Parts: sequence; C-alpha cells; structure tokens
Amino acid sequence: MMKLSIYENATEAAEFVRGRLGALNPQVAIVLGSGLGAVADAVEAPVYIPYAEIPHFPKSTAIGHAGRMVAGKLGGVDLVVMQGRVHFYEGYTPQQVTFPMRVLGRLGIHTVALTNAAGGLNPTYRVGQLVLIADHINYLGFNPAVGPNDDRMGLRFHDMTEAYSKKLRAIAQITATTIGLTLVEGVYLATSGPSYETPAEIRAFRQWGADLVGMSTVPETIIARHQGMHVLGISCVTNLAAGISPTLLTADEVIETGKQVQHQLAELFVKLAPRLNEN
Repeated sequence: MMKLSIYENATEAAEFVRGRLGALNPQVAIVLGSGLGAVADAVEAPVYIPYAEIPHFPKSTAIGHAGRMVAGKLGGVDLVVMQGRVHFYEGYTPQQVTFPMRVLGRLGIHTVALTNAAGGLNPTYRVGQLVLIADHINYLGFNPAVGPNDDRMGLRFHDMTEAYSKKLRAIAQITATTIGLTLVEGVYLATSGPSYETPAEIRAFRQWGADLVGMSTVPETIIARHQGMHVLGISCVTNLAAGISPTLLTADEVIETGKQVQHQLAELFVKLAPRLNEN
C-alpha cells in the first residue's frame, strides 16, 4: 500500500473530526498545556473526541494532558479545544508532534491560541503569572518544517518575523483588563526535555534574552505559521527556573500551579474567544 502524505493524512483526520462536529463550524482553536484543562470544562454543549479515535493522530502520554479534542461554544463562538498535546520528549518525531496543527489547518482553523506551562527566567515574574509570548527561541535542535515541502500547506521558506501576532497580543491585553488581569510579554525558549534545564543553561538562556523556558509550543507555532494561521501564545509560569528556584524542580509543582491558574485562564478565554473569532 502506498504511504499517504502528511497532507492526505491530515485531510483524512480533519474529515473525521468534521464528521463529529455536527452544526459546529470552528475557526478558532485553543491548545492547553500541562494542568490547564479548565478551559475545556468551560466549553458549552461539548463534543468530546479522544485523540485515539482520530486517524493518524498522536496520543498524549505526558502527565496533565487529557488527550482529547473538545468542540463546542465558548463565549458564544464555535471553537475546538485540544485538551493536551504531544511532545518530542515522548518519542514522537517533529512531524508527529506538529500533526495536530496540520489537522487544524485542514479543518479551516485560522487562529490558534497555544498555552503552556513554563519556567520563569525573568526575575520580575512570579509563580502563577500568565505571560503573553512575544517571540521565541528554538533550542530544540530541529525544525518540524524540514523535509519535502507540500505547497498545498504552505511555502517552504515562510516568514517568522511575527510568529506571535501583535494584533492578537494587543487584543488579549485589552481583554485581560476587563477581568482585572495585567498581561506582560516575554520571549519563550523551547528545549527538547524531558530533563529540566541546568542552572548554567538558565544563565545562558537569560543572556540570550529568554524570559520563559519550556518543552513545547515552538514546533506548533512554526507549522501554524507555515499554514498561514494566526498565533497567540500564553505561558503560565508554573515554577521558577533552575538556579532561580530555591527548591528542586518537579512535574508535580508544574501541575499543581497549573491547576491554581487554570480557572483564571478559562475566564480570560471566555472573554477572548469572540475577539479571536473576529480576527
């Protein structure tokens, strides 16, 4: 049997998802990071689609990732929430890690909000703070767009000058003030994981201009932009980075902080979803 292309696999997966959506016609998607699942709980009249049921879709194995799509209405607009993602450290290839972005693109999503749990490098940040991603540094050691390019999905050499939409960041900041929240901006640096960074690495990353560090988001942003999608990035500072934190880093700390912040994030997205849809 001839192996199908990423485009064909993504199209098949998108058609499967579309068949489960009924009258819903989402053009906005939200990807939830570790411990941030409450946003999905806020979706009205939800339709649950486990990743395991979607053709060719990778399955989440990381702690704090439910591994399902939740489609419905948030703030009165149709959208899709990915309750969990997959990571390179789980053993997936870069193409598998970003396959969900390909599916969202084939589904007709024009705007995606990517959230994550991140370590804070900026000394002004506090644990539990939400930070808008203004730009990123790719320290993963790979680019998920490497390989034969399918022009049906995007240009081989796509611009990343504005990886994270200035317009969407401005909208998010204005919207946040309506719920008494102030959003600052920062630069996110992605490592492959699964080990946390060393204090020496953190010192180097700070010299490079990084404010946040994590193990996701960057591959998704690259492929979302490859397809012409608009990206909003939001990090939850779930811990202070190595050498800054007075304690050892643990996954439990990340998940626990995420749980404390997730309801505030859900409140933000209820207000923000209609604005993202207008974009």
